[in-house]
Amino acid sequence: MSTMESLIGLVNRIQRACTVLGDHGGGESMSLWEALPSVAVVGGQSSGKSSVLESVVGRDFLPRGSGIVTRRPLVLQLHKIEEGRSDYAEFLHQPRKKWTDFAAVRKEIQDETDRITGKTKAISNIPIQLSIYSPNVVNLTLIDLPGLTKVAVEGQQESIVQDIENMVRSYVEKPNSIILAISPANQDIATSDAIKLAREVDPSGERTFGVLTKLDLMDKGTNALDVLEGRSYRLQHPWVGIVNRSQADINKNVDMIVARRKEREYFETSPEYGHLASKMGAEYLAKLLSKHLETVIRQRIPSIIALINKTIDELNAELDRIGRPIAVDSGAQLYTILELCRAFDRVFKEHLDGGRPGGDRIYGVFDHQLPAALKKLPFDRHLSTKNVQKVVSEADGYQPHLIAPEQGYRRLIDGSISFFKGPAEASVDAVHFILKELVRKSMAETEELKRFPTLQADIAAAANEALERFRDDSRKTVLRLVDMESSYLTVEFFRKLQMEPDKPTNSKEAPNPAVPAIDRYNDYHFRRIGSNVSAYINMVCDTLRNSVPKAVVYCQVREAKRSLLNHFYTQIGRREKEQLGAMLDEDPQLMERRTQLAKRLELYKSARDEIDSVAWK
Repeated sequence: MSTMESLIGLVNRIQRACTVLGDHGGGESMSLWEALPSVAVVGGQSSGKSSVLESVVGRDFLPRGSGIVTRRPLVLQLHKIEEGRSDYAEFLHQPRKKWTDFAAVRKEIQDETDRITGKTKAISNIPIQLSIYSPNVVNLTLIDLPGLTKVAVEGQQESIVQDIENMVRSYVEKPNSIILAISPANQDIATSDAIKLAREVDPSGERTFGVLTKLDLMDKGTNALDVLEGRSYRLQHPWVGIVNRSQADINKNVDMIVARRKEREYFETSPEYGHLASKMGAEYLAKLLSKHLETVIRQRIPSIIALINKTIDELNAELDRIGRPIAVDSGAQLYTILELCRAFDRVFKEHLDGGRPGGDRIYGVFDHQLPAALKKLPFDRHLSTKNVQKVVSEADGYQPHLIAPEQGYRRLIDGSISFFKGPAEASVDAVHFILKELVRKSMAETEELKRFPTLQADIAAAANEALERFRDDSRKTVLRLVDMESSYLTVEFFRKLQMEPDKPTNSKEAPNPAVPAIDRYNDYHFRRIGSNVSAYINMVCDTLRNSVPKAVVYCQVREAKRSLLNHFYTQIGRREKEQLGAMLDEDPQLMERRTQLAKRLELYKSARDEIDSVAWK
């Protein structure tokens, strides 16, 4: 096999492998399949497009009929094999079956088309992949596209004309696509649908090969020399004339090899085309395309290798991101679990310490939520003159106090301090909610854990269980802080109050020494008591405003940073190998993704090595 055949055959194999792995383009970046050149066969309906393909292959294998016969793209890969071996075909959708009956191949193409489009005249852009192996072909990839049309016929949607053009255009506008523009010789070349489209996507003509069919069907006395010799429409590559089998030959099932011989005889004996005979016919066209394909491949080898290397790096990075396969021994499994726990713990701490968003919300609880809740406490109602009088009177019982209503003071202070329990517990719960949310976010952001949903769930459960324990400790602590304020009052505060003279707001409220003591229980007196208690409660409020956040951070935030998964570490250290393996049970979709990435990586590495081995011979 020549270097050219080796190189093109290699490209065919790589394209087929790309198709098997689903790496055939369609994304934002160019795939390897798209980077490798192929030949797109374009022509109007009834231009002889299918007959040209059969002539190139040397086999009668394509569906025939009127109207739109090709309703799905047919990616046809030709593989040259050793002389003496029999021809056979393979479909990608039936990879383990070899087809030696090409009439059955034709039927399968029709049946596979109908499986997607139904038995209608609709089209689909989902390609059929067919490989033909024969000693009588050259290595080549051809894409047979639906024939361009100008009007929709009965049973077709009105958009069919534009739909077909859009599909054909999507193939021929790719810079690595070689355009085989088929035009019938018995029509004016100026009206050729294929040439019109090729001119739009390849104005320089460097990617376009013109093929003229039906030369034998031209009106008597006319010929196509002006086109074939480039005078009517010049391309950078020579025009090639083709004489397809006649309908009578098709009906008689004339062998394609015999048809090739007849085609050679036609050109060799033609008075108009005899001087061009060596550059006409399906065999010459196949060799011309193959030679050009080899030239294009050689020119693009540096960019192809660069794309392969770039993709190999991307695939390795993706495999590193989703994780390599895990060893099966228990020691390696335990080590992997601990490493994954540490990775989650790092992300969680970054949220708390400010490397990632979320930790600032805890400060918001202390700076906004707690002060706002303290301001809303009902001290005005509890220390109103009426309620103060009621509480003091009840505390005195049947015998009023002699000097100061100490029991009344204590009851008013205890009642006021009890209101602080609500905001204190609310602060604990608010921080607990934030920590739980940060656990959830950290779990989602730990890339290494995404492949292990079972371990994710176990770590999340363990973290949330730990947060519940921290919340219980924090709640007990802040309630103790509140209870401490009730259990021992600051005596110095009240001694200072006794030393301060009464300062009535007006003369009416000032006590009159001549009035009996019992009458001194007027509004002023109770307002004075309420004011004293309010001042003390404000002092307690300031203390708790500072001490509650300290307690919450110490019991919840600090412990979450220090020991969120400590209990979990103790548990997994006691687990058996089977239990550890179950925790590392991966998401089936992720396992499939890793398998596909590994296959693509192997494909690209193999492609790089093989291209290197044949490209520079």
